[in-house]
Amino acid sequence: IPPNWHETGLWFGMTTPTDRNNEPACIGLFEDLPEPSAQQVQQSQASKAIKRSQGAPRVLQPNRLQIELRASDLESLLAPDHRARLVWGYVERQDLSKLIEAIKARGSTAGRAAIDPRILFALWLYATLQGVGSGRELARLSQEHDAYRWICGGVSVNYHALNDFRAGNETLMDDLLTDNVAALAAAGAIRLERVAQDGMRVRADAGAASFRRQASLDEHLKEASELVHTLKTQAQKEPGLAQRRSQAAHLRAAQEREERIQQALKQLPEVAATKKRNGSKTEARTSTTDADARVMKMGDGGFRPAFNVQFATTCGEQVIVGMDVVKAGSDMAQLSPMVSQVEQRLRQSPKEWLVDGGFPAHEQLDTVADKTEVYAPVPEHKLKTDTQKDTNNNDQANAVQQDKHQPKAGDSDAVAQWRVRMGSEEAKEIYKQRAATAECVNAQARNRGLLRMPVRGLAKVKSVVGLFVLAHNLMRMAVLAPQIVGWGRGPSAMAAEAA
Repeated sequence: IPPNWHETGLWFGMTTPTDRNNEPACIGLFEDLPEPSAQQVQQSQASKAIKRSQGAPRVLQPNRLQIELRASDLESLLAPDHRARLVWGYVERQDLSKLIEAIKARGSTAGRAAIDPRILFALWLYATLQGVGSGRELARLSQEHDAYRWICGGVSVNYHALNDFRAGNETLMDDLLTDNVAALAAAGAIRLERVAQDGMRVRADAGAASFRRQASLDEHLKEASELVHTLKTQAQKEPGLAQRRSQAAHLRAAQEREERIQQALKQLPEVAATKKRNGSKTEARTSTTDADARVMKMGDGGFRPAFNVQFATTCGEQVIVGMDVVKAGSDMAQLSPMVSQVEQRLRQSPKEWLVDGGFPAHEQLDTVADKTEVYAPVPEHKLKTDTQKDTNNNDQANAVQQDKHQPKAGDSDAVAQWRVRMGSEEAKEIYKQRAATAECVNAQARNRGLLRMPVRGLAKVKSVVGLFVLAHNLMRMAVLAPQIVGWGRGPSAMAAEAA
């Protein structure tokens, strides 16, 4: 390597590696390269001088604070097979006449025009499919995200209107579920050959420390009542506008707390009766935050305030045909009510009903015996011990275990038939579909955000669960009967995505 290689300008940006003796470590690697001539060195130095004389290089740098005005329409923002279009096509075909009739702004009467209920419904359906469960987050997305902006179509929404719609339409969600499953049945998209039912515990929006006993509730109610009386007296003595608004807010909060405590006191007898029926000796407690919430055993083995969400799903198509929210932590009494609900929705009962071991109470099997055949695991018999004496005159216990699939003394006809039926190989094969159906639906609901209730009160919780059910069935419609949601009769990209 030439001794002056670093001065020739041919090795820009390179550093010279050295060895332990501080000598160039690359000597010998490029011995065959010719030494640059004096003319080449002179040209290189002249080129550097010219560039320095021309000034600093010019580059285009990003300016992210610059305001841009783009001419575009909302319709061109989404692809023809976008999921938001599927949601809107579904919402347009739903009967929301009750909500529209309740709007007070009509004709030339005073008042601001109301937001179209179809916009609020479509926003929540699409948000549920995307796993968005916050009203404030949804209001933000309606201004920033193209899909939500397309659904709004220029209409401004706020989180108060969004939350009120989600929490206050329990009856609407139930009616729409009935209409949807009836339409699918009429189109031949679902068959009630086999239905699987399962319950899952969903965390309630109530803290564990909010559960109190009778004496504590009475004390808190007395304090809340005194606070309400004091705030009312102050509001009458101080007429200032700003102060009145502040006092009104404090008074409203105190009254709401007083009402929640009263509701908790009303729920105490029901909780006490349940504990007595279950043989529990602990004193009954209810929550001052959400009186309808109950402490339940969760999937991880812990105990937390929760609601028991029940789904009934067709095994072949995985369409939810029945849903309910109950305050009981056990599934033992939920079989018969769900069978009756599905029968009421579709005017017929499924031929076979699959449940897990927490459902088949004997009285429940007797109630649904004339409607459907129940497939559920038969519990093991308790071991009976016969005490006998052997040849050495020593007592020993001989466990005598009976076949659990044989009828027992005192069994009704329905219970006896259930035991015998579950002993066959055919029943075992049928029962395998329970987990593949029910657990899959539960997992999809949790993946969409059904982990903790965002509202309080049983009626509001049912409205939220109804949204998850309608969102799930909407995606199944896109596969089974796309014409019902206005998605055409042939295969589409959305149908493939939903599958």
